[in-house]
Amino acid sequence: MFRALSQTTVRWRPLEGEGLEHLTLTQIDTANGAVIRAVGVLIGNRGGTPYGVRYRIDCDAGWLVRKLMVDTTDGRSLHLRSDAPGQWATSGGTALPEFDGCIDIDLAGTPFTNTLPIRRLGLDCKAGKARLKMLYVPFDTFEPVVDGQHYTCFDDGRLYRYGAEDRSFAADLPVDEDGLVIDYPTLFQRLSPETI
Repeated sequence: MFRALSQTTVRWRPLEGEGLEHLTLTQIDTANGAVIRAVGVLIGNRGGTPYGVRYRIDCDAGWLVRKLMVDTTDGRSLHLRSDAPGQWATSGGTALPEFDGCIDIDLAGTPFTNTLPIRRLGLDCKAGKARLKMLYVPFDTFEPVVDGQHYTCFDDGRLYRYGAEDRSFAADLPVDEDGLVIDYPTLFQRLSPETI
């Protein structure tokens, strides 16, 4: 369904306000197996508050998130790790049981984190619907919370419907051969390769 990952660079812009995301996605082969690493830099604003953010997400070869690092230009940071699926701790090892069962993460300011469950689940489009509990990081507070989300597969894996569990928002997300969002209606638009 998706091609084998090589180094990929993409950019998105928000559809409201000014901003930009630059993402590099790479597979790194280590002695312990493959690591899929996403490094993104974002500038934008949420709720009228401007932000500058750098994030790094490390996944294993099955797209399970193992590490999340988010650092803001104003000095805030959030560094988490998941040594077992659905179990989170601070980078120093303090357990975070309030996030038990959250396999994937969702960062408010980027469409990239939609790729994580899309690639990890490999949904069958004939009966492909998943209900997920996400570790969600809003970009106004950078304080993670639990968020319920649904993903449904259409069009042989080239289109996914994202839905908030509280039914407050839904969007149909076309993806490319890497599982990266091409267009996120009302929120983000991918920029052409010529602008990278």
